[in-house]
This record gives sequence, C-alpha cells and structure tokens, in this order.
Amino acid sequence: MSYAYQPDEDWQPVVVAAYRTPIGRAFGSLAAVAAEDLLAPIIRRILAETGIAPEAIDDVLVGNAAGGGGNIARLAALSAGLPIAVPGVAIDRQCGSGLEAIIMAGRLIQAKAGSCFLAGGVESVSTAPWRAERPKANGALPRFYGRARFSPDAIGDPDMGVAAENVARAFAITRQRQDQFALRSHRLAVKAAEAGLFRPEIVEIATGHGLVERDECPRPMTSLEALANLKPVFLAGGSVTAGNACPLNDGACLVLVLSRGMARSLGIEKGLAFIDSAAAGVDPNLLGIGPVASTRKLLERQPGFSLSKVDAVEFNEAFAAQVLASLDQLDIATDRVNRDGGAIALGHPFGASGAVLVTRLYSQLVREDGSPSGATALAMIGIGGGIGLTALFEAVRLS
Repeated sequence: MSYAYQPDEDWQPVVVAAYRTPIGRAFGSLAAVAAEDLLAPIIRRILAETGIAPEAIDDVLVGNAAGGGGNIARLAALSAGLPIAVPGVAIDRQCGSGLEAIIMAGRLIQAKAGSCFLAGGVESVSTAPWRAERPKANGALPRFYGRARFSPDAIGDPDMGVAAENVARAFAITRQRQDQFALRSHRLAVKAAEAGLFRPEIVEIATGHGLVERDECPRPMTSLEALANLKPVFLAGGSVTAGNACPLNDGACLVLVLSRGMARSLGIEKGLAFIDSAAAGVDPNLLGIGPVASTRKLLERQPGFSLSKVDAVEFNEAFAAQVLASLDQLDIATDRVNRDGGAIALGHPFGASGAVLVTRLYSQLVREDGSPSGATALAMIGIGGGIGLTALFEAVRLS
C-alpha cells in the first residue's frame, strides 16, 4: 500500500530561496559569532531577495544540536528585526535537525497550517556552552561531558567515531576506500569554490577580523599519500582518521518554503518542491547506516520513484565509512553523490548540515541556469542514536 501524499497543487511546499553562511572551522574564522548572529544575516538576505513582507512569515523553524538550549529560532528572528508577532521554534534531531526543520515546514504547508516558513539550522561549536552533570552528592564536583546520550547502555551508545569504525568493520569498508572518498570530497569542493559555484548561496558574515566570505575547510593541497599517513583517532588499529572524517564546524543555513499558491502570487517562477520524506531507526552501534533504512522507507511510500533515475543526491559526509557503506547497500554509485564535495571538505555544522544539503540541491537544480523542470533530488543524513532521514525534492516551474 502506498502512503504517498497527493497534495492540492496550491498547497505544495516549494523552496524558493536558500542561503548559508560560509562554514568555518571550530574556533576559526567564525569563532566569535553567536549562533543568532549567524542566522540573522541570512534572514535579512532572504527577505531582501524575495520581497516577502516580514509579517507574512508564519513561523521560523531552526534546528540546533549542540547549543545552550532555549529557542534559538525566536532569538534569531528578533535579532534579524522580524516583527514581534512572528514566532519561532527550535528543533533537535541532532545532525538531522536542519533537514527536519525544512521537512516540518513542508508538512505544515501540506496540512494547510501556513503558507510561508523560514526553516533551516545553525551550529556554533565555538560558542556553545560547556555541559556539566549535576553532582549526585553534596560537595561533589560536577562532571563535564561532551554530548547528550542517544541510547541506553543496554543497547549501546558509542561515540560517533567509534560507530563509524563499527560500520567500517561490519560492511568491509577499507581504509583505502575511505581515504579515496575523502580526497574526492576535497577535490570537488576546491574545484567548485574556484569556479564560483558556492558564491551565490553564501551570505558573508561580518566579524571583528573582517568579512568571512569563503568556506574555511576545503584543502587544495591534500593528497592520497597525506591522508594515508594519518593515524586512526578513535580506535587503535582502526581505519577512521581525521582525514576521512568531517571536522568540527560553525555555520548556519536557512531556506524559504512557500506554498505553491503563494509563490505564484508573488511572481516567483521556479523552485524546489518538497515531495516527501521518511525517518527510520537502526542499531545505534551502526548509526551511520540510518539513511539506508530511511531511504528504503521513502521508496515504499513513493512506488513510482527510482533511485536509478534521481538527478542529484546530497549525502552528509560525517564519515567516509558510513557514506560508502550506505551507498553500497542502496546500490548508488559514489560518483552520483555530492557533485561539489561534501561535509568531509566543507564541514559539518551539526544543526545546519541537513539544511546545507537542501541548499546545495537548490543551487544545482534551481539556481544554476539550464536545470530541467522535473529533475529529482534526495537529501540524506545519518543521525546520532541510529536514525536516518531522507527527503525527496523536485525542481518545478511555477508559472
């Protein structure tokens, strides 16, 4: 039985603008910029580009994973000068938070609960507060910890790097394949940057040291030899290194999602329509293969859709091992994903990364000239605790 949603055309959700900040290395170029100040310039840029009246925004949905709690969406909306009447909501699906925010905006439009949403995510590892566990006895010292728990000990709750090692072993992903994939990511990202492909989607960020306009992490001088010389960082004798894993990063990304009817009324001619999505759980010890389960679930919901015919795939590159294992299981060739490089090169600002995937798809299928209407795209991401999230989009002409 198919559960594919058949929307009223006027209420089809369409991404009509998509922007991100440059992605900075943690404690690097964006280290002194608070999360709300990463988001606010993007909000202002989207409003300026589209001419959307600020009071027309139904809600601001922002994913965040490592921040200090509270409602970063509301804080950013007010920091950007949006009217007091515009609300905001923070979303935490860890690495999938930014994509989940966009999916939620799409679902709200499909439900006719609004026509205009800002959605995406942000992460500032550099400014995120330390986390401390309250001591259990009077006079005891607090315990600092790096992340929240994702799974009970009875099941297993490995750190991300250890989980990547588990995946590499379970699916026979060799060190050489991981390093080759990492090199590909850097080469493609450097080539795309040199060709100016990222420039239209980036909103520059002002800092005390000047404007930040470019991604900080792609390495033009890396080589297979250099990657092969790096030592494993998570397990002795392992295969996951700093070179075939993503760095820690700061960055933000937002898209504007409108109902098709509202987009038409504004004279917008093209966009990236949200079609459907699926989330699914897997063994937390093998969390990196979550996108296999979520993609297969999506395919069940969309029986007319075929992976062999998808035009663009953006898969978050937290670790080369998890990407390669997932692609092998889904029978997707490596050269069909992340055509301009991925998170190993560009960076992985946790809460924003899923929205970056959608922005990259928007650039490839809508922003760049010559993109055909009807082209299909997938955004795929694996999430701590053993969750996969996959979203299906289609390039559309609105006029």
